[in-house]
Amino acid sequence: MKIKQFFGHILFGVLVIALGFCVQSNEVSAEMTLEKVSFGKTSDGETVTLFTLKNASGAVLKMMDYGAIVVAMEVPDRDGKNTNVTLGFDNLEAYMNDHPYFGATVGRYCNRIAGGKFTLEGKTYTLAVNNGENHLHGGIKGFDKCMWNVEEMKSDDGLGLKFSRTSPDGEEGYPGKLDVSVTYFLGNDNSLKVEFTATTDKATPINLTNHCYWNLAGAKAGSIHDHEMMITADKYLEVDEGSIPTEIVPVTGTSFDFTTAKKLGKDIADTPGGDTNGYDHCYALRGQDGKLTLAARVKDPKSGRVMEIHTTQPGIQLYTGNFLDGTVGYDRQTAFCLETQHYPDSPNQSDFPSAILNPGETFKQTTVHKFSVEK
Repeated sequence: MKIKQFFGHILFGVLVIALGFCVQSNEVSAEMTLEKVSFGKTSDGETVTLFTLKNASGAVLKMMDYGAIVVAMEVPDRDGKNTNVTLGFDNLEAYMNDHPYFGATVGRYCNRIAGGKFTLEGKTYTLAVNNGENHLHGGIKGFDKCMWNVEEMKSDDGLGLKFSRTSPDGEEGYPGKLDVSVTYFLGNDNSLKVEFTATTDKATPINLTNHCYWNLAGAKAGSIHDHEMMITADKYLEVDEGSIPTEIVPVTGTSFDFTTAKKLGKDIADTPGGDTNGYDHCYALRGQDGKLTLAARVKDPKSGRVMEIHTTQPGIQLYTGNFLDGTVGYDRQTAFCLETQHYPDSPNQSDFPSAILNPGETFKQTTVHKFSVEK
């Protein structure tokens, strides 16, 4: 009897160890999945698809082919709990109404062009004026309001979606037929890589970005003032009342200095107009020469979530959600944007890095968001 009990205990122990190994193995290498469902129809009757991507670590990315929009990004906190950390809606109708570019792919030219005009190769082009006296984020129907073709991607490193479309010559007043694509790739290391490429048959301005609104404590977690932010920029673009750049100035001794990490709310009351306005300025990234380099680092002390942004772009726009007023379900300064980009109004400012794409050239820019946690 004792012998039977002895061998029974051994067998039980082996089973427990085997079971524990299997559970641990599943936690480390969960299956990557890509699911898609109908998200509704546009006003033109086109079916919009919502894609849900889950990586091997359990992070989740939700996107749709209308506007190539990031609907949600779920990443773990220090306790391993997933939370959506970007602002958005749970229905297409809200995206079809006027909203502040939540999660959108923005173009043909993100940010502002003064007076909605620029001159290129001796010809003056007139664009829509949709932000006071200026042109903003591609006009009345920018890339964020267009349907995109989608190609699904999967590799050992993660999975993603490649969105593509052709912007015809004259769309929103811009010259040239522009063939553009953007890939959003969710890595198994909880990174989100965004790669833009484009070609044109006529010289044209181009400035593409993603417009996610982030709150690392969670999309509905309230104020972002306690987020700790660092930006690798010694200078920023001073702007006029219409947010058009006037000159590039040092951040030293100003409320715009994020060269060392500080809370977003620390100096926000000292920005022009006080904390009613907050930050909505482009930073000239330090030593950027087109290589993928660190641009910003943000930490939410409450959840432990950290987001690093690496980019090939020359600038990054910090916006603290100053114009959110509750009408779209979110209050002011409950999220921030860090939009990697060329400088605003570059087509009208010859001393800025050129944002003109010529025939025979390929526009290519990459931005990587790296999510992690700290205790």
